[in-house]
Amino acid sequence: MTTSPRRSRPPIPTPVAGIEQAAIRSGEPAVHRLESDTWRVGVLPRTGGSLAYGMIRVAGAWVNLLRPTPAGSYGSVEDCASFVMLPWSNRIGEACLGYAGRHYPLRINAADGTAIHGTAREFPWEVMVADGSMLIVSFDSRRFHGVNYPWPFSATIVYEVSGSRFTVTTELRNQHDEAIPVGFGHHPYFARSLSGPDDVAHLELPFDECFELEKALPTGPPTSVDPRVDFRSLRPLGDEFVDDCLTSRRPGAPVRIVYPASGRRLTMGADDVFTHLVVYVPQDRPFFAVEPVTNANDAFQLHERGIPESGLVVLSAGEALRGSFWLDLEN
Repeated sequence: MTTSPRRSRPPIPTPVAGIEQAAIRSGEPAVHRLESDTWRVGVLPRTGGSLAYGMIRVAGAWVNLLRPTPAGSYGSVEDCASFVMLPWSNRIGEACLGYAGRHYPLRINAADGTAIHGTAREFPWEVMVADGSMLIVSFDSRRFHGVNYPWPFSATIVYEVSGSRFTVTTELRNQHDEAIPVGFGHHPYFARSLSGPDDVAHLELPFDECFELEKALPTGPPTSVDPRVDFRSLRPLGDEFVDDCLTSRRPGAPVRIVYPASGRRLTMGADDVFTHLVVYVPQDRPFFAVEPVTNANDAFQLHERGIPESGLVVLSAGEALRGSFWLDLEN
């Protein structure tokens, strides 16, 4: 299965443009900065291709829309503003990947005993192309030892800012000589408020079903969206803990994030390959996450049980899965 990118741009071969020299002098991983009139985005290629920050211009000043990476933590993926999840997103129960009747034990990398958020984020990515508004980074699992996945694959991410839009395009390619099961996603953390306690985000998620979860793992096929996580109409984040996987996206409908006091409105659009969405709203934290993903939690197990809503994609040898999501800031 292959999807086409929503839009493309000819590469500009200037591989060190936009690098922030201060990071090099401090000994931290280098940050590549992208900037438009509306967006300022920092990318950390050597930290799993993650984002250091994502800022927007509000009343003439730059404000952190994405949770900024703390000073001194540019080498820590878990502390980043956003990171890629590839070649699967979310959890694999008991860190045991099941496919075609076989089971492949993986390294546990989460406190709950699962393998979580893929493996590509654990390695440095290579900068292929860069300028002041676009960065292309790549990863090839065949170049590294300790990759937490049974089969070889490669991936490319294009980060691009243009006017009021920030676009992320991901391609995952099967480098094995047989078919392999895959998925991917991104994990952006958004600021709960842009301008104080009266500016808490309101959220709209156009998804009609969710998975019943036990310890963050699905118990079966999706069901009607639970009232606790029903954001189909715009409403405040609220104080209740949310960590859920949604599916059955309404065709063409974007995710909306609105900060009422500052008047900033954000829409998240995505290609059809992003069939699922994970929403994470922790209690008493200044951030929340809205994660566009191609597969459900524990998708391999769901796929083995014949549940079609797993979102897992099987790529033949040499085949690629590709898709974009984008953030549009309304003026």
